[in-house]
Amino acid sequence: MVSQWQFEVPTAGSKRLPPDGRYMEALSSQGYGFEAAIADLVDNSIDAGATNVVVHFLRDGEQLVSLVVVDDGKGMDEDELDVAMTVGGRRGYDEKSLGMFGTGLKSASLSHADSVTVVSRTKRTRPAGRRWLMKHAKQGFECDIIEPGFAQEFIDFYQGRPIGFQGTIVRWDGVKDFPKHGGGGQTDRYLHRTVNKLGLHLGLHLHRFLGRKGFHITISVQDVRTGIEYANYGVEPLDPFGYPVSGDAEYPGVFTVDVPSLGPLELRAHIWPPRSSLDEYKAFGAVSERAGFYFYRHDRLVQAGGWNNFRQPEQHLALARVAVDLPDDPDGKVFRLTVKKEGVQASPEFTGALEGAKDGRGRTFTAYLADAERVYREARKRAGVARKAAVPPGRGMDPQVRQAIEEEVPLTHDDPLQFRWQKLPNDKFFEVDQEGQVLLLNQRYRAALLGGRSGTLNDAPLVKSLMYLLMQDAFQHERMGSRLKDNIELWQAVLVAAARAELDRMAD
Repeated sequence: MVSQWQFEVPTAGSKRLPPDGRYMEALSSQGYGFEAAIADLVDNSIDAGATNVVVHFLRDGEQLVSLVVVDDGKGMDEDELDVAMTVGGRRGYDEKSLGMFGTGLKSASLSHADSVTVVSRTKRTRPAGRRWLMKHAKQGFECDIIEPGFAQEFIDFYQGRPIGFQGTIVRWDGVKDFPKHGGGGQTDRYLHRTVNKLGLHLGLHLHRFLGRKGFHITISVQDVRTGIEYANYGVEPLDPFGYPVSGDAEYPGVFTVDVPSLGPLELRAHIWPPRSSLDEYKAFGAVSERAGFYFYRHDRLVQAGGWNNFRQPEQHLALARVAVDLPDDPDGKVFRLTVKKEGVQASPEFTGALEGAKDGRGRTFTAYLADAERVYREARKRAGVARKAAVPPGRGMDPQVRQAIEEEVPLTHDDPLQFRWQKLPNDKFFEVDQEGQVLLLNQRYRAALLGGRSGTLNDAPLVKSLMYLLMQDAFQHERMGSRLKDNIELWQAVLVAAARAELDRMAD
């Protein structure tokens, strides 16, 4: 028993304890999202001086087989490749590198694929390749050496697209996200959804790079047997501060916060114009969650929104966005980045200092937040005068749609309008349950509306949204007038005909 507290813990030597092979499994279980994992690979391309990066989805007919990220950067020789494939390997990051921990390539890749192959060539060396196969990695960190002839063929395959004299290819096989069975249009639906989300993610987090001349990211889909390229999209920058006119003429403003451990730090505070329909404002999640701090590390966005324990997320601060370029903080005393570069942990030293932050005119950071709230509330008040109040959307409506309705329309104090699928007569597309505040949709037509996909609680958001807008009067009046009843009959007839047409198309 320790009789007196000791501030230093005494030791009696040391012992080397190398990691178990299962460490690779732990490394690949860090919760990397698909888009964040691809962005980590693109970071490596930027660090290598690439001007062109291609994200290549490869399919064999209806089946997706591999995903490849290829760049025209400076490439790696065999020694550099060994370091890059070593867990925690230090590549000699310079002070402006996007890489940090030496784990991104491995953990990002093996989070989503059974194997990751890297083939690279410099101006002065022949192509070389290495592969991590998860089952080998777990057995003792065994990394495969790629046969030189295959490495050369792989480089030749991407010659000019974009590899020139040098470049690097990262290939994922056994990608866990890919549909197991590609038939019935599953592959096309997956690609449509995934390419769109990936483009938005890369466009947002790398927008400063994409906004420069001479740097491009392309997302491509190609059939490996026929060579047919199904799609080729250039990723556009998505600047979270890219509004045409500020929501308040007094902003943006630069506030300076004194952080004792780091010194003065600039906060560029913006107020978005209310009810903006621009992708830069609305395209990447609920706008209330995208309010807050936008932290950049070496021009790479590493956090998109959130108040880092300074404030709770609040709808009336939805227009407030603050850009912060992180200073060098190698020990992470004030700012600590997550390995996935999707968030920043800010110490109480930073959040506590915010109360004293001021701009050149003496305005406080707290006053900026009050201005952002005022602009939001005034806009809501004006919208309330012009727009008729609606019944709140409830269970069965997609959360993103509910969010949009709550932002755009003043709501009544009625119980929320719910949506439920149920067996109904074939000549009915829907029924109105005024007492239960429920809109019933005919289960018979559900598969047609979903295109064969499995149903979920919040499925068919487009149809439900249109029905929600159509049926407001039916749920705001105890009795339906003759005109509304006639409209409902009209809508029933048209919607049933449309649903049956969809069923016929499915049967062909």
